[in-house]
Parts: sequence; C-alpha cells; structure tokens
Amino acid sequence: MTYLLVLAAILLALAASAWWRERGRRLASEERHRGELAEWDRRGTAEIDEQAERSEALVERMVEGVVVTDSSGRIRLANEAAGAFFGFEGSAVGRTLLEATRRHEIAALSDRLDRESEVLGHELRLEGAAGTRFLQANALALRDSSGRRDGALFVFHDVTRVRQLEAMRQEFVANVSHELRTPLSLIKSAAETMLDTGQDDPAMRVRFLEIIDRNANRLTRLIDDLLLLSTLDSGRLRLELQPVSLRMAVQEVFDDFHARAGARRVTLGNNVPGQLIARADPDRLRQVLANLVDNAIKYGRDDGNVAIDGAGGPDGRLEVSVHDDGPGLSADVQPRIFERFYRVDKARSREQGGTGLGLAIVKHVVQAHGGEVRVESRPGAGTTFFFSLPVATPTGALSAHTPAAR
Repeated sequence: MTYLLVLAAILLALAASAWWRERGRRLASEERHRGELAEWDRRGTAEIDEQAERSEALVERMVEGVVVTDSSGRIRLANEAAGAFFGFEGSAVGRTLLEATRRHEIAALSDRLDRESEVLGHELRLEGAAGTRFLQANALALRDSSGRRDGALFVFHDVTRVRQLEAMRQEFVANVSHELRTPLSLIKSAAETMLDTGQDDPAMRVRFLEIIDRNANRLTRLIDDLLLLSTLDSGRLRLELQPVSLRMAVQEVFDDFHARAGARRVTLGNNVPGQLIARADPDRLRQVLANLVDNAIKYGRDDGNVAIDGAGGPDGRLEVSVHDDGPGLSADVQPRIFERFYRVDKARSREQGGTGLGLAIVKHVVQAHGGEVRVESRPGAGTTFFFSLPVATPTGALSAHTPAAR
C-alpha cells in the first residue's frame, strides 16, 4: 500500500511538473504572440503615419489648390497653392470657407453639396493686385458609412493661362479678319468702279488697276506671313544652317532697301565687322534683317539714320543690333512689340501696307536658330533691336548667298 502511495505521489508530481511546463510554454507563446501583435500594431501605425505624411507632402506640393472641410464646414486641411490663390492670412485650419477665402461664391459651392454629390467645372474669377485670375473649381461631398455629409473636398485649378490664350486666339482671328477685309474691300471697290464707269477712261482704268495690284500684293504678303508663322508655331520649319557673313548679309538687305530709304532721305550704315561669321539659314537671316530694316525706315524719321552693328558675345554667340533715330518707344508698349498684329502707329503702318507680323516673325525665326531677341528704346532717343545667332565653326565654307566679307 505504501508502494502505491509513493507511486501515486510520483505520478502526481510528474503530472504537475508537465502541467507547469505546458503552462509556461503557453504563457511564453501568448507573450510572444502579444509581442508580435504589438510589433505588427507598431509597424502598422508607423506605416499609416508614413503614408499620411507622404500624402500630406504630395498634396502640399500640388499646383492645384486643395481644401478639405469637416462636417461643420470648417477647414481641416488647405495646401500652399490654395493659400496662394486666396491669400490666406495665417493658417486656414479651423476657419470656415468664407472666413478663410472671403469669397461668398466659394461658400455657396459648399452649400450646393448639401443638394448635389459633386460640383464640376465651376469657374471663379478673382480680381487682385496682381491682376485677374481664373480658377476652375471642383467639389465633392464626403459622406460617412451611413451616407450623412461628413465634409467636403475642394480642388481649384488655375486656368488663367488658358483664358489668356483663348483671348489671344480671338484677338488673332479678329485681326486677321480685319487685315484681310481691308485690301479685299479696296479690290472689290476698284473692280466695281471700273465695271460701272471706268471702262472708257484709260487713266481711270490704270489708276484702279494699280489699286487692285497693290492690295493683291498686300494680301499675298499677309498670307505668306501667316503661313510662315504657322510653320514656325508647329516646329516644322527646316533651317538650312551654314556659315554666313553677317556683313554681306546686311549689305544685301541694304541694297534692296536703297530706294525706299532714299525716298525718306534715310542714311543706311553697315557697321558689322567683316570677320563675323554666323551659323544661320541665309534666307531666314535675310528675312530677319529685312523686317528690322523695313521697320526702322518706316517708323524712323525723315533725314534720319539706320545703322546695323555686330559683335561677338561672351556666351559664344554673335549679337546684331539695328538702330534708328526715330521717336522711340514708351516703356508700356515695349513688352508687346513682338506680338502679332500689334502696332504702335496703326495709321502709318496700314498706310504703308504693313501686315503687323514682321516683328513676330523676327522673334520666332531668331528663336528657331537658338538665339534671343529684345528691344531697347526711350521716347525721343530712337529704338534698337538686338538679336543673337550662333557662331559658325572655323572650318565651314561661307554660304553662296553671302560671299566672303570684303
């Protein structure tokens, strides 16, 4: 009996020991599991925080203005672009849309989201010290799982440049229509007069035929200039680049304008050094020079001077200047001087048959060569146009259009 009791005690001790060890293993396993859960929770929280930071940084760097409001209509997020659009003073967080933007129209967008799930393509016009700005606003109602309004997301896209381009397109179409209508009206009027009363009068017939010829040529120049600008805009212009003597290119243009300059007693001065050789398309370079010389003669003064100079620049390019001693340009018109159809003296330009595209062509052709163009002028002190061209490599042969400089 004693033996059985001892055996039972031993078995009980072994069972208790096994139970204790199993309990320890379970506790250790549970502890490891809790540690793993805690680690997973920590990692998950860190990933969520990191993702939130990335998202916030992304929103902050967006060019579109982004504003998020809560269920009470107060701002809980607004990026830097939104602050720039509406001129937030300090942080916008916690304020209503009206308080932050001071725009009733934007607050009304929020009210519309009570009735509509989203508002798309709403255009805002903002007047400020920097001028007029156009924004396209898109808004989305944020809702919770039960479908109740839980805030709103607003995205504002700056479409100012688009509107400016649209205005320029409309102005361009209007200008082209006007420029085409004027010579066409004169041609039609001259033809009708000849048909009605001028058939038996040789002198009248010649006079009206001259009107038709002159305005037909004006139409041809206008259409040629428009086609060239279209080619330049599309990037399809192919330049035949080769070494060109600047001095000889200038002299060829002066020879073409000798009679026109003589009619106004304008002296033409070629001061370009003979050693300057540009890498350019000879025909396009001649076109640039011709437009600038024509402009200088047309808007300069009678008994005046038109001089062209050239020099090598520190950036490895050649710079050419065309100077006249005319009345000059005021500071307010100089930024627009290279715009299509822009004219400082509209009466004189139309009287002399200008298309209003010459300086725009100069700008685009020079830029196609990799150069730049600018103007310097003061009222009463004349006007100087500058443009730059790349230098030809020393081994290149001179263009046949411009023989070696004398």
